[in-house]
Amino acid sequence: MKRRGDELVDAETYAAIKARTLQTVRGTVQADILKEDQAQNTCIFSTPFALKLMGDVQQYYIDHGVRNHYSVSISGYHIAEAGANPITQLALTLANGFTYVEYYRSRGMDINKFAPNLSFFFSNGLDPEYTVIGRVARRIWAVTMRDMYGADQRSQKLKYHIQTSGRSLHAQEIDFNDIRTTLQALLAIQDNANSLHTNAYDEAITTPTEESVRRALAIQLIVNKESGWTKTENPMQGSFIVEELTDLVEQAVLEEFEAISRRGGVLGAMETMYQRGKIQDESMYYEHLKHDGTLPIIGVNTFQNPNAQVFDESSADDFEMELARATPEEKENCLARVTDRQTAESEATQAALGQLQEVARLGGNVFEELMETVKVASLGQITDALFNVGGQYRRNM
Repeated sequence: MKRRGDELVDAETYAAIKARTLQTVRGTVQADILKEDQAQNTCIFSTPFALKLMGDVQQYYIDHGVRNHYSVSISGYHIAEAGANPITQLALTLANGFTYVEYYRSRGMDINKFAPNLSFFFSNGLDPEYTVIGRVARRIWAVTMRDMYGADQRSQKLKYHIQTSGRSLHAQEIDFNDIRTTLQALLAIQDNANSLHTNAYDEAITTPTEESVRRALAIQLIVNKESGWTKTENPMQGSFIVEELTDLVEQAVLEEFEAISRRGGVLGAMETMYQRGKIQDESMYYEHLKHDGTLPIIGVNTFQNPNAQVFDESSADDFEMELARATPEEKENCLARVTDRQTAESEATQAALGQLQEVARLGGNVFEELMETVKVASLGQITDALFNVGGQYRRNM
């Protein structure tokens, strides 16, 4: 059995290594419970308990000087993938971000200590509004953080990641997907996104293959290294259409803020499923436009190739493209590893889970205790233990 780090060195050395690692580790926790409820349908704990867990993560980061790891990725991508248009994606995401700000402040956290740990995550489609999604987000965030919360300059800076639109990829004329992704990537780079993920063309039908991922990476490399257009930091600055779009999109986002405010804020609106309903309505509208041809999608509903190959799951064996599928042996091995993990140190595991539940019941920092629990318990065991304290998620009807 593999030995844990705290078993390999003395306690003082382990504590020093842990402290140094926490202060230098980089990455992001994607734990945005609000978008889970509104768009992604993967909530497991009750919303109040999930919010508490998010707050515990941020408090732990403040207490331990974690500066380079983002405590939450406030995500609009999943909102857009569920069907929202660009305005709704941006408005709901920013509103969710301000809700976290309010919640963390209500727990006594200093805004200048937690705001730099927040990051955002947007989708880029081909709609014109995506040309300025970052500009508008940064303007609204900076002004609000400065004027409403008195945040310092570092806290006014909105950092965001762009992923090209998965919803825009189609199984028909699948090679065309790289063209869509290239244009979306160019929009993201022009808008000065902090980081970018380009989807693989075959994600419409399968987990990306090594070949398709290399093509997706090449899109970024060619745009960044070969294109002279991106040699200028802000090539669209001063353009009439960009300035006009920025103002129009900002006004539309602020109007959506008003609509959410009238419903009791983000959490109040969630009680009546306002956000979910809006996303679903916009998704249905998009599908209608796509199916009646009003929204042209080349190779899908217009300029179709009569000889194009279309993927059919039932005939996957005859399909020429490589499909990424786990084998039964791989699945069984994964299950076996989990079983071994759950039974290897059963007494220590049960004790750790009991301690975790006690910390949660008493309102302690659950994330801090989880740092110890994960040494001897699996994710499933931890989840089951916390269900008994925080409650399972139930959607409002």
